[in-house]
Amino acid sequence: MSDLIRIAPGALTIGRPLPWDVFDADGNVLLRQGYVIQTNTQLEQLFERGRFQPRKIERPKEEVFEDLRPRNPFADYADLLTALEATLKAITSADPSAQKRLLGLSRMLEKTCQASPDASLALVHLYSIGPTIHEQILFYAILCHFTARQFGLDDKRISVLTSAALTANLALVPVADQLNASNRVLTDDQRAVIRKHPERSIQALTSAGITHKLLLKIIAQHHEQGDGSGYPGGLSGTDILPEAEILALSERYVAMITKRAYRNRMNISEARKLIATLGDGKFRPAIPRSLLQVLGDYPPGMLVRLDNNEVGVVTGRPVRARGPFVKAIFGPRGNRYNGTFERDTSLLEYNIRGPEEPEEMPSMDFSMLWGFRA
Repeated sequence: MSDLIRIAPGALTIGRPLPWDVFDADGNVLLRQGYVIQTNTQLEQLFERGRFQPRKIERPKEEVFEDLRPRNPFADYADLLTALEATLKAITSADPSAQKRLLGLSRMLEKTCQASPDASLALVHLYSIGPTIHEQILFYAILCHFTARQFGLDDKRISVLTSAALTANLALVPVADQLNASNRVLTDDQRAVIRKHPERSIQALTSAGITHKLLLKIIAQHHEQGDGSGYPGGLSGTDILPEAEILALSERYVAMITKRAYRNRMNISEARKLIATLGDGKFRPAIPRSLLQVLGDYPPGMLVRLDNNEVGVVTGRPVRARGPFVKAIFGPRGNRYNGTFERDTSLLEYNIRGPEEPEEMPSMDFSMLWGFRA
């Protein structure tokens, strides 16, 4: 495998699942995507020996920046993040390719969600403990896609919303990771940056030739609130687009379940309960309801304990009278299974007893769990 690239220091973090498979210099697999690095020694060994294989995206002759391969959200995760970063840089530098990059990335993400909905939702929960700003943006777009479809928006409006979710926080990218890592009270300057980011994101988009009216309006309104307490315009009620509310709710949910230096993360069950209360004044009631219907009681990627005392990861939402579906990874006595066992939790012995929400995800082979690798 001659196209392997050495892993750069800073690309991996202790306690977070690997974003891709790791190989040695001869192309042998050292660790599968989803393995969680436990120690500094392991981290140093990977920087010393580890390689990864970037997946080459072929550009059609008309230069539409779109990847047409079959969709595996886990294998594509690193590519989606790389494409997002390149797209945002193209916008901020007013590169002529910016609009085509954004359209291609939006289509790529939508096709991924449509082809593998449960696995796409699982990304949000498997990587939610300490995501970077680019990961958070990707999660916003995934949640917007599913929530908007559940809410009843048509395909064209969903596509525009997806593009808005990918770009609404463009002005925050340079400072977001620093803000999330700080446990100090925000300064007046930092608060000003946050409050002005919708306007500054719109300025960057228009400078890059991206002037779609609905796209810009969604971004302008995505921090307005139904009771008039939002910004920048203090809009209320139906003056706010449903797309803007869907984006705002997606951002809020991701903020709830992610860890910040200044607060602990909320577990998924608590976050769902809080989302259920937001239809009273802040949002149209149907929008929080749509997100909760998308997530289900136990969203894909969440760890749960079964009545037989096994621990597994939710891989599929309920289908008619069956599910949610769980792959058991730990036995009743806490032993790690050599492989996985699918459990239909509608069966009495495999009923879900409750969530298991550790501060650190156990190592898992995501592609295998969701059936993408034999």
